[in-house]
Amino acid sequence: MHDLRALRADPAAFDVSLTRRGDAPVAGHVVRLDEDRRAAVTALQDRQARRKTLSKEIGTLRRTGADSAALEAEAVALREEIERLEAVVRDCDAEIRDLLVTLPNRLDEAVPDGADEAANVVVHQVGERRNFAFAPREHFALGEALGMMDFETASKLSGARFVVLRGALARMERALGQFMLDLHVQEHGYTETAVPVLVNEAAMFGTDKLPKFADQSFRTEDGRWLVPTAEVPLTASVAGDILPGAALPRRMVALSSCFRSEAGASGRDTRGMLRQHQFQKVEMVSVTRPEDSDAELERMTRCAETVLERLGIPYRRMLLCAGDTGFGAAKTFDLEAWLPGQDAWREISSCSTTRDFQARRMNARYRPAEGAAPEFVHTLNGSGLAVGRTLIAVMENYQNEDGSITVPEVLRPYMGGLAVVGVP
Repeated sequence: MHDLRALRADPAAFDVSLTRRGDAPVAGHVVRLDEDRRAAVTALQDRQARRKTLSKEIGTLRRTGADSAALEAEAVALREEIERLEAVVRDCDAEIRDLLVTLPNRLDEAVPDGADEAANVVVHQVGERRNFAFAPREHFALGEALGMMDFETASKLSGARFVVLRGALARMERALGQFMLDLHVQEHGYTETAVPVLVNEAAMFGTDKLPKFADQSFRTEDGRWLVPTAEVPLTASVAGDILPGAALPRRMVALSSCFRSEAGASGRDTRGMLRQHQFQKVEMVSVTRPEDSDAELERMTRCAETVLERLGIPYRRMLLCAGDTGFGAAKTFDLEAWLPGQDAWREISSCSTTRDFQARRMNARYRPAEGAAPEFVHTLNGSGLAVGRTLIAVMENYQNEDGSITVPEVLRPYMGGLAVVGVP
């Protein structure tokens, strides 16, 4: 969550970060609660010390047969005062914790001001947008015409925001995931990791998905959660650990199914497979020393960009503004792919550093040197990439006038040499 010492040292800076996100300042209230708690702890320690002294004095009087009634009365009153102070400390602890878990991460100073995505900043743009000799179609029109993208059957099976892929498009989705994994493992130094897609509440809390985003995730009847992203099990794999400094950075990558309720997305992207309840994603997670996390964010983002460059998909990197930066992130780069069928840039990857925000929630630490005191690690996460959205980008950018889709060169080895989808 948050470092109370840092908050006490500069409450104004803490509030500035909140107000930049559009949230109300709360540092003063937290500081007052913390002062009340520390005052109660000091008083409690004094009373406990006095109780210990009283106990000895009463014992001495009883052994000598002297009257100890006055001291015993004081002891009774002292016990009641101790119980009251313990309750004050518990209540302050609970109120501080309940407040801190609802507060977003502090923003990096480089994050630009702005209320929403309109204020995001283009860092760079890569690749030339194709000039079509025909009106490019959206992915769902292409997929349905090919008979390989079936929303009607998916709706019969599961309801809205699902899709059934068939034939070469199903294989292309699988090929994309395998290509991304191979690239990140073989060239980028990530360790492939197969993770559960059902996790416990501690894993969701530690990765800042609870309590804030409970309504955006699916929960099972036995209290477990379907992962909204493999970030959750990958990052939570170091929860409670003290890692040796020499073992950092730890870089992990997973291809997994992801599940999101899309609460609040009513009416948005209802056609096609851009916004689904279930989708595939390749997720990268890094665990680093604090001094390395800024460089790791740049490295991770470049790993995601490389996927798009190898596929030949035009994209742009966006630095998210304060109002669009996610709850747990200190700084985020989004990658937006060009979708000619939509005539729009759409997010295909999001790479973020959470600094020590998640590490504090899950108590993930490292030892800088042998014998040194443990410190919190920094954690980073990024899509490398969202597989379904990459399929959309490939379909729309590589479509042909007859409705067929050219297979990018890098994917052909994963598709048995197939060069075009949709050729009779």
